[in-house]
Amino acid sequence: MTTAPTETATYAVVIPSVGRPTLQWLLDTLSAQDVDARHPGPLEVVVVDDRRGDVAPLQLTVPDTVAWTVRTVRGYGRGPAAARNRGWRAARRSGAEWIAFLDDDVELPAGWAQRLAEDLAACGPEIGATQGRIDVPLPDTRRPTDWERNTASLQDADWATADMAYRVAALEAVSGFDERFPRAYREDADLALRVRRAGWQLVRGERRITHPVRPADDLVSLRVQAGNADDALMRRLHGPDWRAAAEAPRGGFAWHVATVGALGVTAAGAATAAGAAALGRRSGARTALAAAGTGAAAWGWLTGRFLMLRMGPGPRPGDPEFLPELSRMTRTSAAIPVAAVRHKLRGRWRHRETGPWPVPVRAVLFDRDGTLVHDVPYNGDPAKVELVPGAEEAVAAVRAAGLAVGVVSNQSGIGRGLLTRAQVDAVNARVAELLGPFDTWQLCPHAPEDRCACRKPSPGMVLAAAAELGVQPAECVLIGDIGADVEAAQAAGARSVLVPTPVTREEEVAAAPAVAATLTEAVASVLGTPTGRPAVPAGARG
Repeated sequence: MTTAPTETATYAVVIPSVGRPTLQWLLDTLSAQDVDARHPGPLEVVVVDDRRGDVAPLQLTVPDTVAWTVRTVRGYGRGPAAARNRGWRAARRSGAEWIAFLDDDVELPAGWAQRLAEDLAACGPEIGATQGRIDVPLPDTRRPTDWERNTASLQDADWATADMAYRVAALEAVSGFDERFPRAYREDADLALRVRRAGWQLVRGERRITHPVRPADDLVSLRVQAGNADDALMRRLHGPDWRAAAEAPRGGFAWHVATVGALGVTAAGAATAAGAAALGRRSGARTALAAAGTGAAAWGWLTGRFLMLRMGPGPRPGDPEFLPELSRMTRTSAAIPVAAVRHKLRGRWRHRETGPWPVPVRAVLFDRDGTLVHDVPYNGDPAKVELVPGAEEAVAAVRAAGLAVGVVSNQSGIGRGLLTRAQVDAVNARVAELLGPFDTWQLCPHAPEDRCACRKPSPGMVLAAAAELGVQPAECVLIGDIGADVEAAQAAGARSVLVPTPVTREEEVAAAPAVAATLTEAVASVLGTPTGRPAVPAGARG
């Protein structure tokens, strides 16, 4: 039983999306919610378009009658963790106390917004997050398939971000989601553990959502084995007992290891037998063949066991879905153990030296025109170079902190035939004369119509700068004055701080994860945070 909230809490909704058709239905069910002064709707809805590449903008329909705005920002296909970070950092401009995360394939039943308002109002200051309850409709005429049961497991999952509201202060305290989780698999459990360790409590609310089973192809269960690499990252970050801490059930990985071991014995025995036979060593060949036979028998038994475990709860003989399910399960049950072990080993190797989130800043990249120097359109005259106030102090502070410094600059005047490369180099030399040497200079000489990979907002120059400096893109912060700088950083996996000027558009400020009033303040936000993450909320300066 729920009660009306004694006071309202403000929230924004963040929806990462890969462009599924279900996104519009989610927005429709959100728009249909009944809200009032005691059960308010969101201050705004931020949809993060997480499709890869150069794609057309999402076409979304929102009734004019809703009281909140719906806007879209790009996520560039870097995964749900990075997309959610992009969304909640952009949504801070609304002033919301809470961020309600929703997946783009859920439906909101009538009353969801009212229940959310009540759940938020019931959270004391010690509560950092509240989880909604998930209903997964399953067929009522037959037993569910393996994929349907996989989706239904969300009903019992802890801290699933299909419907999870986090207090903004809690997200800021732990620097949000760990973007090294590329899949929607363990990033939610990792965030919950870090929020708890930061002193917050997590609770279950009373609101409910519906999560239909998405259509999937026959090999979906094989592809999701890539999540074993995320398990390796969880172990690295939270220790061997991470499953207990995250309240995550144990899987069957030990059985997969045994199955792969049996397969290895079979292959080794067969190879040894062939070699012994070629050398005329009959006794050795018989022994090796016996070993191969034992391994094959063990592999067959283990694979059959796995198949039976997966088929047991599924459709029965005579159901229309039985034979297709048997075909799917037979093929994938033979391949899953190898895939699971391979992904786990890959994850262990890849994350063998991974440290806590967020990664420290090791390099600060500056836009040139409008950020370090006053913008003189298509300037080829070093005499016209004039530093913006605080530029010298800001760059010096970055160097004093032991960080690398670089410049990434669009110079389309070269591609347009308005400037020569020699003129641009002369201007850059003057900038270096005034500010000191930079560790990397990256410039794009192309015109916009060239559609190159280096011109901001494309990530090419940021990636090239990181490579030249010997750092990861996530260890870089790009400071610039327009949205293209922010987008280039986002696309590359770097961080950013926007320092608006009169030419910066309002929507660029609204979409920026971090905003500073001056260049000096931007650098201070990078250097003054213990984690090295820019901490100035977008819009905090009005």
